[in-house]
Amino acid sequence: MQAKQIVARVEELVRPLCEQAGVSLWDVEFEKEGGQYMLTVTVDHPDGVNIDQCEQVSRALDPMLDEKEFDSMPSYTLCVSSAGLSRRLKKPAHFAAFLGHTVEVGFYRPVNGAKQAEGTLVAYDNGSVTLEAGGTRTVYEPTDIAAVRLAVEI
Repeated sequence: MQAKQIVARVEELVRPLCEQAGVSLWDVEFEKEGGQYMLTVTVDHPDGVNIDQCEQVSRALDPMLDEKEFDSMPSYTLCVSSAGLSRRLKKPAHFAAFLGHTVEVGFYRPVNGAKQAEGTLVAYDNGSVTLEAGGTRTVYEPTDIAAVRLAVEI
């Protein structure tokens, strides 16, 4: 199974488990970190996520991942965690939910002399992110963007 197929199948399996635990599914990733593969399920709730909810999802998902359809997966570590305050925005629905919020955009290489930009998220269109900062709107192209995260406002 390819990584994209694994992610899609795990999303199918874990979505109802998240609902049972009282959380929503934010994201699923299957990536190699160092020499180890990580299967990361990220969950969310408007009032926050507690460790018991993460544990409930993990314990319910774990035996499903032992099924024959996952035999071809390399050895991995399962991690179920909260999206957190500085959550990464990746999907169109993530961007839509946080229009009007302050975000940080990290770049692969400096854009206008900076490795990151912060501003109010005003638009998302096919990977392009539009921020407003200091009365100026700037559109950042997907080829420049390494990651977009919610900015933690204190």
